[in-house]
Amino acid sequence: MVLFHQNFSKETDEELMSLLTRGGQSAFDELYCRYSKPLLNFFFRMLNNDRKKAEDMLHDLFLKIIEHPESFDCTRTFSTWFYTLAGNMIKNEYRNRSVQQEFEQQCQDKPTETNSDINAIDRQLFNKQLKLELSRLDPESELLFNMRFTEEMSIKQIANMLEYPEGTVKSRLFYITRQLAKKLAIYKPELN
Repeated sequence: MVLFHQNFSKETDEELMSLLTRGGQSAFDELYCRYSKPLLNFFFRMLNNDRKKAEDMLHDLFLKIIEHPESFDCTRTFSTWFYTLAGNMIKNEYRNRSVQQEFEQQCQDKPTETNSDINAIDRQLFNKQLKLELSRLDPESELLFNMRFTEEMSIKQIANMLEYPEGTVKSRLFYITRQLAKKLAIYKPELN
């Protein structure tokens, strides 16, 4: 049992992350103290002075570190890695806002639309974004997805054509659909 909190103020960020992967809660506290204010200011500026959203993103980023400290490569520079994660979160936020604004603009352009018209626009936006996300996948994953969901081939047919075990096809399709669902979460896709 530890009676006193260890002082980590002299440890490097990389050493703190190494300690965190081994369960060092105090190491996380030190990282939070070092980076929370500058990162909050970064998010605040990048999100047009939206303090609530900046705080949410700050907490989401630190939550990622708590949940997956092993994702950091201790041979890299922590601050570069950390701000890259923050920058990616900002890019995702801008992308989500862009999709939402495009949808809202289309809805404003046609104020007399019925629910079925709005659903059609939503489907159109979803399909456009789905195509974009599919193009970002590696070629094998895009092929698997299209064989299953565009060509409506069975797992067995895909396995025979690609000479993979059926279990491999199922697990890869599961991973691909989960990955796409996360990227398209703004559309609230239903997973089967």
